[in-house]
Amino acid sequence: MGKNANRAALRWLEEVFSGSPSEKPEILKGVRVVEMATRIFGPYTGDLLAQLGAEVIKIEMPGAGDLMRYVTPEGYFWKNASVGFFPQNRNKYHVGLDLHYEEGKEIFRELVRRSDVVLENLKAGTMDRWGLGYLQLREINPKIIYAANTGFGQWGPFSLGRPSYDATAQAVSGMSEITGFPGRPPLKVGIYIGDFTGALTSAFAILVALYHREKTGKGQFIDVAQAEVLIRILDWTWAYTSLKGKPRTRVGNMDPAVPPSGVFRCRDGFVALSAVTPEQWRGFVSALGDLVPEEIRLLEDPLERTKGEIPEALDEITGKWCSSMKVEEVLSAAQKGGFVAVKVQNARDHYESGHLRARKSVWEVEDELYGTVTEYGPPPKFSDSPMRLKWEAKPVGYHNEFVFKEILGLGQEEMARLEEKGVIGRWDDRPGACPPEKS
Repeated sequence: MGKNANRAALRWLEEVFSGSPSEKPEILKGVRVVEMATRIFGPYTGDLLAQLGAEVIKIEMPGAGDLMRYVTPEGYFWKNASVGFFPQNRNKYHVGLDLHYEEGKEIFRELVRRSDVVLENLKAGTMDRWGLGYLQLREINPKIIYAANTGFGQWGPFSLGRPSYDATAQAVSGMSEITGFPGRPPLKVGIYIGDFTGALTSAFAILVALYHREKTGKGQFIDVAQAEVLIRILDWTWAYTSLKGKPRTRVGNMDPAVPPSGVFRCRDGFVALSAVTPEQWRGFVSALGDLVPEEIRLLEDPLERTKGEIPEALDEITGKWCSSMKVEEVLSAAQKGGFVAVKVQNARDHYESGHLRARKSVWEVEDELYGTVTEYGPPPKFSDSPMRLKWEAKPVGYHNEFVFKEILGLGQEEMARLEEKGVIGRWDDRPGACPPEKS
């Protein structure tokens, strides 16, 4: 009764989100971002702003372009595109511009003069050395918002001249130290969590700076350090260490703060299972029956289950029960008992999910170059000004004509001269940089 009543009460949401996002306004329409960034941390920040409607101009070296164009599993390219490049470069205008030339720097400055945000993730001090740092650029555009994404910050003894990758940020943050199994080496999280979490933080900071500028008329400098973002999401690690006087240890898939909770092997797959509240606990112990000793069965208070060796015992008991069951049997028992269990899903599950497609979290883009491309859609759902995917990442310099001619007003002869000199340019004839082959 309760679920049906809730579904009926929320039916209006299905109606609100059923239409095409293109029929509604974009939140950041009219905001222009100049992106001088590579790999993931900077580009995904720009990608988020572009999904909100900002005009993001991605600057790359003519020829090869962003190094992420060549990061692809098993050396696999689809229609000459790296599958690692697409997810953080949608909706952008791609130009080839070499900032090693003074004329390239002047074009960059002219873009900044007409823009709202500069976004970069080069090594700390690089843009300043080129004469294109915040202090120099605010002289030509006092309202500019300048976001610098780096591994370890723009200042401090550990930052200058030091590059960062996701694995190094995870190590420096301490995340690797608490990830893994007892008695085994630290583990790196399987995705680029530092890059993507850092980008979310940077995009949030840029939006706040835009709001501040709307109120005050002033731009500002934003420094986001990838490792510090990961430090911030270490939940109770610091408090535990400082108060208990001992480090947090690696515990595998178990959550020692809310047992039983973890990932467990079944006969035909894996499930994530949790039974936290007293009601869930009663259903859980009922499902497991005699596997749960009487002295543990009585522990309805979640705090009592975190003491001593009880978390480890519960993890072992739950693992033994799940290993004797199929995934669907565990899910059925959880539904009947009122505790939580879900199948560990993969990309194929997502692709085929009616739920995710209904919510536009699986999104099909009709792209002029690549045809139909299936992507993960924007997680936040806005009722009146939704985020959207409009086109896929493009080859190096694909939008040179639009940016240099339409925005900056360069003539055809001037563009030809700059291209001949190498100041502006397009793609090399190599997978990752160039368009799909014509069929």
